[in-house]
Amino acid sequence: MPGQHGANMQRSSEYGKLLRNKQVLKRTYGLSEKQFVRIVKEIAAQYSKNNQVTHDVALFQFLERRMDSVIYRSGFAKTMMQARQMVTHGHFQLNGVKHNIPSTFIKPGDKITLKQGLTNSPLYAQSLDSKVKVPSWVKIDRNGYGIELVSMPQMGEIAVNADVLKVIEFYARA
Repeated sequence: MPGQHGANMQRSSEYGKLLRNKQVLKRTYGLSEKQFVRIVKEIAAQYSKNNQVTHDVALFQFLERRMDSVIYRSGFAKTMMQARQMVTHGHFQLNGVKHNIPSTFIKPGDKITLKQGLTNSPLYAQSLDSKVKVPSWVKIDRNGYGIELVSMPQMGEIAVNADVLKVIEFYARA
């Protein structure tokens, strides 16, 4: 009978599982395939020179230290895409200079501040009132509308929806 078919119970292959992990991580951070491939290759090159951290930790730290990601983790934005748009529209300054590139790599000690004219905006007032759990590597100045990256991101503090090591495996296969 039409409409009464059983569920498609195909097992996903090992490649399918790796691909799924890659897609989840890529979409979590709102990256295109081209951007994501570039990041993974850059991490692999850095890891071959300096292997103080594992590949998966290095990839996680790289993704979490992007400007849009830091703004999202601080609670200024409700979603990663909203954080990306806020940066693109020039709402934030990096170390006192207007900045509109969401993929900028933030180093410990860098300060991100909200542009002066936007401090009275209800959007930002609400975001700072929210009870977002801010990770230990991000310090927020609620009065000055500022964010500071105080240390390197730690994997255990943020729940990542994908297995980051499997993402590295996916690109190692290709």
